[in-house]
Amino acid sequence: MKMKKILAVALVAALAISGVFAGGASETAVNADGKYAGIELTMWSMWNSAEPQGKVIQQAADAFAAETGCKINIEWKGRDVNTIILTALESGEKVDIFEDDYKRIGQTYKDYCLDLTQLAADRNYAAQSYACFADVATGWSGFLSSIAEQPQVGGIFYNKDIFEACGIEIPETWDEFLAACQTMVDNGYQPMALDSTYSDFFFGYHLDRRIGEAATHDLTMNGGWANNAGAIAAADDIIAFRNAGYLADGAPDEYPSSQNKIGLTGKVAMVVCANYVAPEVNNTTGTIVNWGMFNYPTISVENGGSGSTNAYAGANSLAIAKYTEHPDAAIDFCLFLTSGEWDQKMADEAQQIPADPSNVAPAIMDGTVEALLATKEPLSWSMGLGDNSAIKANLKSTVIQLFEGKFSTGLEFCQALDKLY
Repeated sequence: MKMKKILAVALVAALAISGVFAGGASETAVNADGKYAGIELTMWSMWNSAEPQGKVIQQAADAFAAETGCKINIEWKGRDVNTIILTALESGEKVDIFEDDYKRIGQTYKDYCLDLTQLAADRNYAAQSYACFADVATGWSGFLSSIAEQPQVGGIFYNKDIFEACGIEIPETWDEFLAACQTMVDNGYQPMALDSTYSDFFFGYHLDRRIGEAATHDLTMNGGWANNAGAIAAADDIIAFRNAGYLADGAPDEYPSSQNKIGLTGKVAMVVCANYVAPEVNNTTGTIVNWGMFNYPTISVENGGSGSTNAYAGANSLAIAKYTEHPDAAIDFCLFLTSGEWDQKMADEAQQIPADPSNVAPAIMDGTVEALLATKEPLSWSMGLGDNSAIKANLKSTVIQLFEGKFSTGLEFCQALDKLY
């Protein structure tokens, strides 16, 4: 009996060493003759290992180790990585690569980030990325501080089947958009879903088209809405849009009731949101909507607008700690993950926009790559409407009331906003 027990213990030890009991997976195969043989990097990920993004990252890390000899040790920190990464960087903790929003990287963490400008140029990063993200990140930091990994874009997401049934071409101007909405109504469809959660995003987009994001930010911070003809006109546009019957029944609704009607009824055509809305509606409703995306319509200067054609855009991105001992290996892994084969796999598996515009967006993301390539100055979320924390909640409530029809004129709405200061 003692001999059997000893043999059993020895067998368990041997299996543990071989990796059978190490989470059900063996150790990453490392190329001992590769370019970076013997190097190990630590990456803090904002995902968990069971999510589609996490699975692709781990597979890419394994492939990178097999190809180059560099092992990537991934620590799955989840969405709360932004609550701990700054302290880790300040203390010089063993972190070579980390994921977070590119704005936080470029503004909050920049003093601890490696300058990637030359490293990226040496590897022709410009040819496998969107200029808008690199330009904005460089503007924030004074240098290229991150590599875009999971791009986002906002605009109008629509059911292509409804547009086809109505014979509608993609509208570019506000007048063309209104004409398209009327055609939908005439054919028995409801043009626009709207949940109250995204009311400020919708109105912020329209304000950008009337007065631009900078002016919206200034009004949000300082008031003076009723003295701004463009802001009044923007509110009048929304009032007319609602009165024409272009909002779906019940809109603005409680999230996600209105957007779900796109999948559940087949009669609601569009929603103003970011790209995650498409898989969200499909997954929640169990309906495969034939999604497309186009940029929010523009209003020319001649017609009293700003002429802006920019889109909301953001990105979860990869940064490299300034103190890493292996910058070349680190950026090579970042680009290995965000271009070519592994970026395509990430786009396909996670149903998201590819980080490399030469890759193919999933059908559900049709139009998103084109919108990002056309964007020169990405808009922030809600285009400045959320910048004043002191009145943010009350301002959003007032915007919801605008979509509910509580104001008869744009001036009345703007006067209500001014009372918040």
